[in-house]
Amino acid sequence: MTKNKYLSFILIFFITFAVPAIGSYVTSTYKEPWYSEIIQPSFNPPSWVFAPVWSILYAMMSLAIWQVWINSFNKKIIKIYFIHLFFNSIWSIIFFGFHSIGLALINILIILIFILFLMKEYFYLNKLSFYLMFPYLIWTSFAFILNISIYFLN
Repeated sequence: MTKNKYLSFILIFFITFAVPAIGSYVTSTYKEPWYSEIIQPSFNPPSWVFAPVWSILYAMMSLAIWQVWINSFNKKIIKIYFIHLFFNSIWSIIFFGFHSIGLALINILIILIFILFLMKEYFYLNKLSFYLMFPYLIWTSFAFILNISIYFLN
């Protein structure tokens, strides 16, 4: 059982980090010169901030869903978590790949809805999972404000 428990964590961790790797590739390929040429709000963080923040958030998200996996194995929530990852990863494709600020704004709103839904479910299933999602909610809310600011400035 212990072996399967840790193997499941490795699997979840790998998938959680692999899915956004596609978005990361698109970002690095199509970000410039477009991103430097658009008007950005004064509170836009420097580019180097994003990789470490997202790495920490993905690790916390992985731990949160893994806790649900090993403690309740709620298939519905696990499925929703992976669907949510899809929307998380395509934000970069929409924003940096297609240069579609408005569509990216809609996508990030969908991500926020998923986060809130997952947190609501986690609250009843596993309190640790619930609390592990707070930084993700805060950062994504900040990203939403950043996205909406870029939308209105451009």
